[in-house]
This record gives sequence, structure tokens and C-alpha cells, in this order.
Amino acid sequence: MILRVANPIYDSVFKYLVEDLRIAKILISALLKKEVLEVEVRKHEYTNGTRDNISMFRIDFGAKVRESDGSQHLVLIELQKTWLETETLRLRQYLGAQYANPDNIGKEESHEFGIPMVTVYLLGHKVGDIKEPIIYAVHKAYDYYGNEVTEGIPDPFVESLVHDSIIVQIPRLHGRINNKLEKVLSVFDQTHKDKYNRQMLNIDEDNYEDDTDMMYILRRLLAAASDAKLRQDMNVEDEYFTAIENRDTAIMNRDKKIAEQDQYITEQKNQIAEHMKTLQATINSLVNRGMSLDEISVVMGKTVEEIKSIIC
Repeated sequence: MILRVANPIYDSVFKYLVEDLRIAKILISALLKKEVLEVEVRKHEYTNGTRDNISMFRIDFGAKVRESDGSQHLVLIELQKTWLETETLRLRQYLGAQYANPDNIGKEESHEFGIPMVTVYLLGHKVGDIKEPIIYAVHKAYDYYGNEVTEGIPDPFVESLVHDSIIVQIPRLHGRINNKLEKVLSVFDQTHKDKYNRQMLNIDEDNYEDDTDMMYILRRLLAAASDAKLRQDMNVEDEYFTAIENRDTAIMNRDKKIAEQDQYITEQKNQIAEHMKTLQATINSLVNRGMSLDEISVVMGKTVEEIKSIIC
């Protein structure tokens, strides 16, 4: 059966989705490819309130994970979602603030250390020519000769200074489901977008009927679709992005016109330069024949001063 659910590419719907800690746990577990025991929303939730240039939803989680060796530890998840192309400096500025946040400092016996951090970017746009929809940028430690250092790693000091990143290119999903993460992220796949209303996705629940976690996510999105306040919030986002698209179109048209004008001016300059070269060659030829400037002036229909300026 086809379910008509709210589109989580919208900030308001995504926020509604991950506010459910069970769903947050499902998503984070799939992203980290680890067992997540507990998830909590961190003290501060950051959203772009003014959104004068970009739309970016940001939220921080603390996740208690269990490693394959049975050890448990806390990981900070800095999740950022945007559906417009963004400046990487904006992402870095936010990340810098998180490193400086005293709430993200852990204590162990007599010293402090930064809690390990993973940044997750859910992008509504493509990144260059990278074809893979999901990219893991994972740090490693190497010695001077390029050999990977494994003894003593992970180490709190090292983990405090570097972090891993997970980048998801939503436009690259295209119905691809080869693993647990792609299955979870399939609810973001915009190829399911309703033909007449981009606020809605048409999802075939039969593809998920054997997965209780996915059915839970679909039910949450189904509830979002019938929530009057969320629908209004999506309308506001649509109005905002329509204004942004109109602005970008106007800028694009202006830049195109300027580029055409610049090209025309360049062509005119080149033509003038070629014309001047021809005049100089003609004048030099006449001078070599022994003609005076007065005679050349009569022949070429120019004043002597003009002739002199061309020669110079």
C-alpha cells in the first residue's frame, strides 16, 4: 500500500522526526554502523532562525555506543541538514563553536578531554562529481613513514583533536537500498516526491513491512502529514525557498547579462586593437615610400595629429 507521508527534507518535518528518540537512535545507529544503547538531545539545539542565506537545521546528540569489543563510550553527534548549497566555512564555524563548548568536555581522573565527535551532513544537493551517496571521512593516525599507527589508538588526546564525518548526498540516493543505512535514508529519497505536492512523499509500505523500525519511522511521518502546524511550517519554508529561488534566478540572469556585456566589450577592444594595427602598418608602409605626414593625412583622411598618435 502506498502511504502519503510528510517529506523530511523540510526542516520542520525533520525536527519532528528526530525529536522522537527511538528514531534518533535508529538513524544514529545506522550512520555509525554501531550498536547505540542510549541517545539524548544535547543541552543546546541549534537551528538557523533567520535563514537569510541558507537553510540549515542543526541538532546535537549524545550517543552511548557499544564497540565490537564490548566497551562502551559517549560520542557526540553534530547533525546538520541543508537542502541548499552551502559555504563550507559556515559548517566549520559551527563546528568550531562545538569544540569550544565546555559541555563537550569530558573528565577522566585528573585531566579533561574532548568527547569524541562525529559530524553528520545531510545535504539536499550534490558534492562535486562524487557519485557515492554516502561518504565516510574517517581519520587515522600514521607515523613519519606513512604506516598506520594502531597501538594505543583510539587515545583520548587524539580523539579530542580530530573527528570523523559522514556526508549524505540525498540527490544521489535514487531508490538505492543495499544496506541498513540506505534503507533508513530511503525516506529522504526525493524520487518519491508527490508529483503535485513536494511536501509529500509516496512511500510503498510493503517494502518495509518486515522491518519494525522502518514502519515506526513511516508512522511518524504519516502523523506529520496530518499535523496542521507542521503543514503550515512547510508552507512557510516553501514561501522562503520560492523567494530564494526567485532571488537566485534574478542574480543568475543579471550575471549572465553582465558576462555578455563583458564579452561584447572585450570583442570591441580586440577589434579596435586589430584596426589600430592595420592603420599602423599602412602608415608605416606609406612612410617607407617617402610620403610626408601631410601627404599621409590627405590620403587617409585624418589629421596630422591623429596620424602621429597612431604611429606612437
